[in-house]
Amino acid sequence: MSDNRVVQGRMVTPERLAELIEDESVIDAEPIRDAEQRCPDCGGDVLEVGYMPSALEFVTGWKCQECDWNDTDRE
Repeated sequence: MSDNRVVQGRMVTPERLAELIEDESVIDAEPIRDAEQRCPDCGGDVLEVGYMPSALEFVTGWKCQECDWNDTDRE
């Protein structure tokens, strides 16, 4: 299976998905996975990606494939 997925009508790489969640560039990203949840805003499918926004931080982020909703595991 390809690492690229469709998000809001556009094909994205893991790095681009992480950038959509962070609103800025990231150092590295793991392959995109289907999350075990539905979007709380629109009920759409949610994708999960692990990424490094900096050399000292690893974040797991979630992004809806249909709307602007996203979240991270940061406290």
